[in-house]
Amino acid sequence: MATKYLIFSENIFPDWEIDEKKFINIAKKLLKYYLSKPDVFEKSALYGHDFDKISFDFLYCDSIKTHEINREYRNKDYPADIITFAIFADSEEKFIFDGEINLGEVIIALDKVKEEALKKSKPEEYELAFLISHGILHLLGFDHQSEDDYNFVITLQNEALKSIGIIYE
Repeated sequence: MATKYLIFSENIFPDWEIDEKKFINIAKKLLKYYLSKPDVFEKSALYGHDFDKISFDFLYCDSIKTHEINREYRNKDYPADIITFAIFADSEEKFIFDGEINLGEVIIALDKVKEEALKKSKPEEYELAFLISHGILHLLGFDHQSEDDYNFVITLQNEALKSIGIIYE
């Protein structure tokens, strides 16, 4: 039986009505890509666990909200473009209920996405897809504390985006 992907999203940022269904589909394709690569799957938090459903959430907001979340939950006093709460990857106990793994939540500040896209001269939707792919890797347990880890994550993101037809040169 194929794995079922249950991805939910909520946009509370009033200045950009993104096509949530489109970005959920992008997230599904990215997750499928990552899990199809043995070198990625075997290093992920999912490896060695029995499941048939994977769920996680996206919250789209502004940088005021990510600043509040950073202060309250991470003791960091700055707004972030993305915050990931990787519940499954970061937990000592890997909780699987009825075959479902809840990976956690990805919070993305859409005003920061717009800013970054402008700064890099890239389309906003490309920048958002890039952050979604980054958040999914965090949910799977990938971090980038070292330069090698960072290069691995960025290379993997670019490969994944290209594989699903999201390209910006």
